[in-house]
Amino acid sequence: MSARLFTSLLMVLAAAPASAATLSVVDESGAPLATAMVREMPATRAPADTRDGGYPLPAQPFVVETDVTRFTDAAGRVRFDDRGRAVRLLVRKPGWREAGIELAPGQAEARVALQRETDAAKRAEALPANAWLGALDLGDGQRKRHFQLQCGFCHQQGNAQTRAERSPDEWRTLIKRMVRYGSRLSSADQKALPELLSSGWRALREHPERVAGPAPWDAALAGSTLTEWPIGDAMSQQHDQLLGRNGHVYVADNIQDRVWEVDPASNRVTVHKIPHREGEPPGGLLAARLKEFPRHDSTSNAHSLAQSERDGHIFITPSAQQRLVEFDPASGAFTLHDIGGGFYPHTIRVDAQDRVWFTLALSNQVAMFERSTGRFTLYDLPARSLRERLTVALIKPIFKLMSWGVPLSNWLPVDRLSTGVPLPYGIAVTPDGSVWVSRLHADDLARIDPRSGAVTMVPVPFAGPRRLRSDADGNLWITAFPESAIYRYEPATQRFTRFELPVLPKGSETPYALNVDKRRGIVWVNGNQSDSLYALEIASGNWRRVPLPRRVAFTRDIEIAADGTVYTSTSSFPSWHVEDGQPTLIRVQTKAP
Repeated sequence: MSARLFTSLLMVLAAAPASAATLSVVDESGAPLATAMVREMPATRAPADTRDGGYPLPAQPFVVETDVTRFTDAAGRVRFDDRGRAVRLLVRKPGWREAGIELAPGQAEARVALQRETDAAKRAEALPANAWLGALDLGDGQRKRHFQLQCGFCHQQGNAQTRAERSPDEWRTLIKRMVRYGSRLSSADQKALPELLSSGWRALREHPERVAGPAPWDAALAGSTLTEWPIGDAMSQQHDQLLGRNGHVYVADNIQDRVWEVDPASNRVTVHKIPHREGEPPGGLLAARLKEFPRHDSTSNAHSLAQSERDGHIFITPSAQQRLVEFDPASGAFTLHDIGGGFYPHTIRVDAQDRVWFTLALSNQVAMFERSTGRFTLYDLPARSLRERLTVALIKPIFKLMSWGVPLSNWLPVDRLSTGVPLPYGIAVTPDGSVWVSRLHADDLARIDPRSGAVTMVPVPFAGPRRLRSDADGNLWITAFPESAIYRYEPATQRFTRFELPVLPKGSETPYALNVDKRRGIVWVNGNQSDSLYALEIASGNWRRVPLPRRVAFTRDIEIAADGTVYTSTSSFPSWHVEDGQPTLIRVQTKAP
């Protein structure tokens, strides 16, 4: 803990043993400060087990200590259970300087005073990335939307790392690396953006008053508790998570080919290592993608997870292989199923007939695994042009070139429509059994009728449909990734309805995914540029925002428990962007709206 953080501490009122500690947060005059975020964490942590290539040994459960975040009430107070050991408290509130304090075991009360931040540069530095992204000038709105679509899906744009001083040449080098990672930034914008990014970020650093802060935190947050389990490290990418039938949460580490199993009731964590086949190169079919990444242990690139209601087996898409991974959480055994075709297994769902459906993002297909027969069926989605048809047909040699480190854009120009790569992305199964797919670059939906195999296409009135989910009525909820909005699509009436996220400035959020709390009629949305989650109450149209404890909290999936508890995970690539360089599984417990 730095000495600077202790300067705001006014007094410790008592140190008698107690079952809980109460922290009072006040301003310079002693008046209580409501809705201050207080994160409680161990004062010291036990060393991590790094015996398996930097990570814990597989199949050997261990207990982790959580971080717990709460918000002060109208009296400026917040309570935490006594852990029986020293803890650190970090206090934050927008527009105020953060403060920290350490509490001894059994300490009953403490008091912290926050000081207003009057320095414009420091006020701006404390704002989430989307405030900076919203203020960034890239010349025209279309270019900026394309930049958000193609340069905001691995990590934030506008955080301290991405807005740092770089010359145009440094930006050119960085953009080439991002294209190798999978960005489809247009050839024209690859040429134009280095100068614009260099000058645009510099202008905001020199004029921080142009960076507008988000709306104040809602007083209702005083009833919320956010719990974090640290899993992995700065070299991990905790991509998606699944809330299992046993109450455990399973998180896929895309870069290290591990599944982290967390029991929220006991804080026990078990690591399961996805098996590799002999002779498979690091990186799998995308061997060159991670060649400059400091440390990885991945031939599969574990991506998304879904669970069978019949036997509880979990299915995982390995985006760097032509296979499907099956995991039995009861025994810990893995089974690898060869697809026989398709490229880049992506988002996955299991239907009521226990069939496993997933998108094949780079071959413009959808796969269905019939568990009763062990057979795969591939559904081809329509190409937008002859060029696209040829690109999809040549995807295998293109992959080979990519494995040698040759990006597509080096020999095939890329336009803003990403012609050649429509990218079937999200997938959902509606109550009537229909399978719906969003194509991120084609701006359309595909409906597959499992009975007939017929494919019907539906254009969408927005850009970048990323992930989607069904509500209890069979309506689809879809993220408009570069538009700071989500949409509802009603198949019965073929009507789209837009819902803009409550962010300031407008257009500065990139909602990655969402999920629907069907029992309560709430849509939860990943605010991956704003270190937050958003919740839309469908009946009223009212929004709530839940700020997450760590800065640079890029998240890309949401799970919802029967009682309304929400789970997400920090999944930035790279994870060293996140505060403390520590990815976490996050549980969000809030009061009903």
